[in-house]
Amino acid sequence: MISPISRARAALCVMALATAGLVTTAPAAHAQILPIACADGWQSDTVLEGAGNLENLDSDGAGGFYVTGILDGYLGHVSADGTFEKLVTGLDHPAGVRVAEGSVYFLTGDGFAEAPGTLQRYDIDTGAVTVLLTGLNGPNGLLLLPDGDLLFTTIGVRGAPTGISRYRPSTGEYTPSWSPVPLSNGLALAPDGKSIYTGNMSLSLFQVPLDAPAETSVIAGLPDFVALPDDMEATRDGDLFVADHLAGAVYRVDPDTGTGCSVITGLIKRPDPIRMPPDGATSVRIARDGDSWALYVTSMDGTLRRLRPPPDVDLTPADATRR
Repeated sequence: MISPISRARAALCVMALATAGLVTTAPAAHAQILPIACADGWQSDTVLEGAGNLENLDSDGAGGFYVTGILDGYLGHVSADGTFEKLVTGLDHPAGVRVAEGSVYFLTGDGFAEAPGTLQRYDIDTGAVTVLLTGLNGPNGLLLLPDGDLLFTTIGVRGAPTGISRYRPSTGEYTPSWSPVPLSNGLALAPDGKSIYTGNMSLSLFQVPLDAPAETSVIAGLPDFVALPDDMEATRDGDLFVADHLAGAVYRVDPDTGTGCSVITGLIKRPDPIRMPPDGATSVRIARDGDSWALYVTSMDGTLRRLRPPPDVDLTPADATRR
């Protein structure tokens, strides 16, 4: 049996080789080594720059965003007018963030071998911070389900893989290792409302039924789709948009076929003197853009970008509770 540390190291080796353009695979009819572009009609502009190493974001519902800076150790807020403020500082590798009913939930301790992580809650009205869970094994992605529960992924290797866990804020009920997907990262609700998507360090994307979380299935991966997936979001039409570290890209993925194309690439923290992945795009979130929807993307270059789609792309989010 391969240890979790060995799996993590193997994934990092693949990532480093792919970054250098050295990955090879056996011949396949639909092998995709470099991203196929589908960027025509997409428009990109900058919402915020110079914010350190952005790891995650979520909409505040008023045109702004809450964001986390993983190496800079903060939970911050970007207002609709572009004003940036660090709300909580001194955090240990903060990661996933989600907004719900006057609160901002966020994770700390993101990484393979960081100190045990936490799930915390920031009160928007008072600024008070409450620690809800401790001792987490490298918590990373965070998802708010329509029923109010939170799911979070883990990539730590301080112990056995802990997969995806579930927490109910209304009661404090906690289900560790709710789903066994190892070394898992980003999370998104699927259009059926009955399952979720996630990715892991094996360079694969998975679908997980909410009522049978142990029955996972691979929807994309090697050799047809090459990416180091981070956070993601799905649309009601069935597209899955995924942030990728390898090419610093955002991919539009078809979960039915497992193929994808890039709507933007090159979102990479500039090497000094060489690349040290993970250093690319970290999270993608659908949020309001006036009367329409847009993709908002964080990356390790410290920039929050808005991606406006062409007219034939419907970005209505899969979560029917989103307005």
